[in-house]
Amino acid sequence: MSANAQAEVVAAATVAADPGSQVPSSALPAILGDVPVAVLLIDRGTGEVTFANGAALDLAGKIALPVGTDAWGAAAGLTDLDGHPLAGTEAPLSRVADGNPLAGEPVRLAPRRSDDPDRAAGHDSADDRLLWVTGFPMTAAEGQVDAGLSLVVFLPVADVSSDGADAVLQRLRDGAVVATDICFTISDPRQDDDPLVWVNPAFTRVTGYPFDEVVGRNCRFLQGPATDQAALQELREGMVQRRPVTVTLLNHRKDGTAFWNQLSVSPVFDGRGELVSFVGVQSDVSQRVVADAERDRAFRAETTAREAAEQAQRRLLLMAEGTGLLSATLDTAELLRSLAHICVPELAEWSFVVGLDDHGQVAQAAAAHSGGSRSELDVLTELVLGRAPHAGSPAATAVADGVATLHRDLTPERLAPFFRTADGLRLVTDLGIRSMLTIPLTARGRTLGVLTLARSEDDFADGDVEVATDLGRRAAMAVDNARLYQQELSVAVALQRSLLPALPEIAGVTAVAHYESASAAAAVGGDFYDLIALPDGAVAIAIGDVAGHDIDAAAQMGQLRGLLRACAYEGGSADPGSVLDRLDRLVIGLGLGTLATVTYACAVPVVGEPGSWRLHVATAGHPPLVWHRPDGTVVQLDEPRGLMIGVDAGRPRATVSYDLPAGSTVVAYTDGLVEHRGADLDAGTGALLAALAAVGPVAHPEPLCRTAMDLVDNRLDDIACIGVTLH
Repeated sequence: MSANAQAEVVAAATVAADPGSQVPSSALPAILGDVPVAVLLIDRGTGEVTFANGAALDLAGKIALPVGTDAWGAAAGLTDLDGHPLAGTEAPLSRVADGNPLAGEPVRLAPRRSDDPDRAAGHDSADDRLLWVTGFPMTAAEGQVDAGLSLVVFLPVADVSSDGADAVLQRLRDGAVVATDICFTISDPRQDDDPLVWVNPAFTRVTGYPFDEVVGRNCRFLQGPATDQAALQELREGMVQRRPVTVTLLNHRKDGTAFWNQLSVSPVFDGRGELVSFVGVQSDVSQRVVADAERDRAFRAETTAREAAEQAQRRLLLMAEGTGLLSATLDTAELLRSLAHICVPELAEWSFVVGLDDHGQVAQAAAAHSGGSRSELDVLTELVLGRAPHAGSPAATAVADGVATLHRDLTPERLAPFFRTADGLRLVTDLGIRSMLTIPLTARGRTLGVLTLARSEDDFADGDVEVATDLGRRAAMAVDNARLYQQELSVAVALQRSLLPALPEIAGVTAVAHYESASAAAAVGGDFYDLIALPDGAVAIAIGDVAGHDIDAAAQMGQLRGLLRACAYEGGSADPGSVLDRLDRLVIGLGLGTLATVTYACAVPVVGEPGSWRLHVATAGHPPLVWHRPDGTVVQLDEPRGLMIGVDAGRPRATVSYDLPAGSTVVAYTDGLVEHRGADLDAGTGALLAALAAVGPVAHPEPLCRTAMDLVDNRLDDIACIGVTLH
């Protein structure tokens, strides 16, 4: 199909589907050509891609059209999330070509090949990207000729190459929401008042306005009294200057409800350089601006009056700022300070917040005042620390009842019962209080603290109480999350200390060790290291990696390390292979179900040769040790790698011996240290050896271990590293 014929078909399909459309017959392909996202038109009769705009050409290169959907996808380098090419009847483009609507599906855009000049020209060869593909058939109305075309749009999804699997799925879900709500509009500046001449179905779905009520009108009918005038002025200036512009506006649907609309408008020029159209790409971004409850409250306020809407907007900004600040830390003291300052001066002139311990006593306190001195607030917090809230005070009532309380028309006499000491009453009286709002910070059935807000003049309105209560709930959840995190962290740290103890001090030996867990939830994992002074004067070095991560792997690691210590202590130093064989028999015989790689080595002082050492080594499927010589050169000790622990206890492991001079350093590590994204283990091992050699001669193992740990570029696996210098 020729470009002109295609333009006529597209225009006919548009007019037939929406009789009010005023799009000229040749306008739609030209407009789609300048849309900043990739757009295709597919002929459903032939199943071929017949049109690709500039952004789509950037994806597929100079491929001749028309072309089959599978061929176009291959030229663009489209794959599914597992890297398999998109082809066949179940591929997204094939389904759209069959006339099926596609709400949204993630695809991967493979990196451009450096040997493909058409695809590589003008582009870098960075990591692959994720795209969200959506499409729908452009069908004709009853009694009209079917245009036989489908429209496909590729929307970029933010780079998630460094995220975990959960983050990728969440980002794709976000992309699905965006793709569903992307709206395309076309206006004609050559007509009076620049009216809309075409909108896609997503626009009518998002705004509630039917197609025939939209075409012929300027899009300002979406605006309301609270729409940001500065953003509108920026939009007008961009259109007058005929340049692309992006703004975020508060708009209204047909039913009166408000929504935040991110609008990108781009001018379209014909071959003579004349402005022929404006293309708008819009999306509903309400969830990104405010939470649902606050947004609904603001929208209801906007329908009553401008003043109420502006006040609600300030409250929403406060909640957005407060949520961001409260979620930015897991330190409870910092959370309480942030909460106190968030409330002043927007909600109150004075705020006071306390955090309670498990016994109901005030463990932490923070205060803020719009005019009070820092010293007065510090004295006030010191008066309450280490005590339960004073009986009869609003704070004590909030803890007991679990509900917010509001006290109005306060005088020094009415305030007196609230305070334990005269100093506290004097400080608060000097600050000036007329009304006081007390809110319990309750989360998961526990009252974790109390927030007190006070004003010297205006009373608290119902809206103030609602916002403060909502903020208190959010703060309580943040405090409880911080409390739970600290509990889990303390457990993890205690477990780590018990499973990975401090290295012992051994005469003639200097040792350091480093450990990093791959788990975001716990500070321990399945990797371990050990240094043991044996009864015969030898020094045992152990490194191991239990299959798995997190607490389960750590528990198995603890059992394995304990068994290895017992076997090592009774097994002597001359034959580490027999020690690993005994460990294997115990693991299998006791039914522990543990799979692990282990290297066990014994450094024995050579009799009659002061300063010289003999290193006996045996491995069970573990990466080789590295010998850093006194002169700074590096050797990999490629001893025979026996079977993993827990596979077959009947196959003995060999012991290999090496003679090491004084000043030698032995470095042992787990495979997480040499696993790098996009490279095999040999490349990672080579990089490690080169880095250790570059350190040069050392008298202490710390520079070597630190250099090794600096090579880690991901947290896909636990990592352990131990360095032992033999003097």
